[in-house]
Amino acid sequence: FNMPKSRVQKSILNARVSFIFYILTLACTFFSRTIFLKSLGSNFLGLIGTLQNILGLMNLAELGLGAAISFALYKPLQENKKTDISDIISLFGFFYKKIGVFVFGAAIILSAFFPLIFRNSPVSYGVVYSAFYTFLFSSLLSYFVNYTQILFVADQKNYLVAAYFQTANILKILLQMALTWKYGNPYIWIAIELSFGILYSLILRWKVRQVYPWLKTCTRNGAALKRQYPDILIRTKQVFIHKIKDFLLMQSDQIFVFAFVSLSMVAYYGNYTLITTRITGLFTTTMDSITAGIGNLIAEGNRPRILSVFWELMAFRYFLAGIIVFCSYHLINSFISLWLGSEYILENSIVVLLMIYVFIMITRGTVDMFNTAFGLYADTWAAWTEVILNVGITVATAFYLGINGILLGKIISTALIIVLWKPYYLFSRGLQTSYLLYWKKTFPLLLAFAILYTAFHFISKPFLTLFPNHSSSFGSWLSYAVCLCAPFSVCYGILLLCISQGARDLLRRFPYKLRSSGATKKT
Repeated sequence: FNMPKSRVQKSILNARVSFIFYILTLACTFFSRTIFLKSLGSNFLGLIGTLQNILGLMNLAELGLGAAISFALYKPLQENKKTDISDIISLFGFFYKKIGVFVFGAAIILSAFFPLIFRNSPVSYGVVYSAFYTFLFSSLLSYFVNYTQILFVADQKNYLVAAYFQTANILKILLQMALTWKYGNPYIWIAIELSFGILYSLILRWKVRQVYPWLKTCTRNGAALKRQYPDILIRTKQVFIHKIKDFLLMQSDQIFVFAFVSLSMVAYYGNYTLITTRITGLFTTTMDSITAGIGNLIAEGNRPRILSVFWELMAFRYFLAGIIVFCSYHLINSFISLWLGSEYILENSIVVLLMIYVFIMITRGTVDMFNTAFGLYADTWAAWTEVILNVGITVATAFYLGINGILLGKIISTALIIVLWKPYYLFSRGLQTSYLLYWKKTFPLLLAFAILYTAFHFISKPFLTLFPNHSSSFGSWLSYAVCLCAPFSVCYGILLLCISQGARDLLRRFPYKLRSSGATKKT
């Protein structure tokens, strides 16, 4: 992006750290689950998942506040107004402590009913209460102590949060794996969980004082500061509605599959969504780490530069989406067959609709990122409309079409709101330029993917004869995947460079970065 060098470096560092820790955490989670199942049992893991979900529902009270505070911090950070920054963080702490008190009270009341909720559980009440209060304590630390970490996020230093938190998390998992494997005692697992929650909090406070020694917070001034920054409360309410909508739509899939198809099909469909969410999560986590950089860029107010960055990110999102969708469609069934067995493969129409939805969800990221950076949340009607459309279409079609109907509900609702409305909202209110410009530059990206996808789809059929046993082992599957996806990726990248100025601008950054690195080493 045409940002100052420091902003580019921070964005790259945030993305790199997020990517690395996502891979490491994913690997640790996979191996630790196997060990925890063997040493602690499925009942304990089921209990942990249930308790975390319960606290997750209580923590919904926070939705929207973090995004609103981050937006409020962009301009003071860009102008280096330390007093304003301290006031906003103090206001954040004031609100967070109120949420913390609510979560604590609700948790205590709910825990009184645990003898009823877990009356048929083979896990002892001692373990249930110990685990729950450990998770509750860690959650309360984030409200009462760790709230200052949002300054790292807004200041493009989220790599510090990721590095310290994820490193502590990985060490915690490794220690839990080692000690529970040796002793098989759930209380040891819980004690380690509690110890690392406290340790992370202490390290974070030390790092905040080191990086921002001038930061002076006083949450007791929250009532006065609330009147000084009324927009924060308004924007929090707006963001809350959008976040609740996302939460409801994300959690509704399995419920709809269970209600309209069958319980067993929940697992079948869940296998596919697990793969697609892990793959997309790998890239979206990395991309989302530059949101603060976009916010700081917008705070500068240079419209041509902002638009240039927007089209660079659009080209990159379409490049990622095209590769992920093409490779997933042609490889996911054979992977499912190798992983679980051919009886778990779903019909092709479901895979096609799932890939369309995945493509929309990846490519929407740039518009979402800029709407967030501009603080554009006032279209709360769009959130309710998307929910109503999704539920209405699903109920009308799922009884007859099963999972296909459920996916149609998701695709149609997101197409109308996310694909059509959200870009219009961004270009008219944020970027303040013609909405036709969006489709003038986006349509060639769509067309390029459609043409190349169609061409390679037909090529892949005779190509498949060269790998007749690609579903016989993971080694042969991987060879087939590389030989199929690598040519598509290269051709797709070249085609985007030919038709998109944003892709060409993005490519120019790489040699610039290399020259900068080389110059730094020489000096």
